[in-house]
Amino acid sequence: MDVDLIFKIAAIGILVAVLNQLLVRSGREEQAMMTTLAGLVVVLMMMVRQISDLFELIRTLFHF
Repeated sequence: MDVDLIFKIAAIGILVAVLNQLLVRSGREEQAMMTTLAGLVVVLMMMVRQISDLFELIRTLFHF
């Protein structure tokens, strides 16, 4: 597994957590929730790409 991917996901998580806290303390709970959801979507898109690469590797290994 690529360590760079883990650091990218951790950086997105830290950024989203900080933004979430700032927005909640300023009374903008809706924007905080949208920021959290946007961070989740970004991470999920990164993971979908990795899973797709994994399936392609398995397909080439077993000649499907």
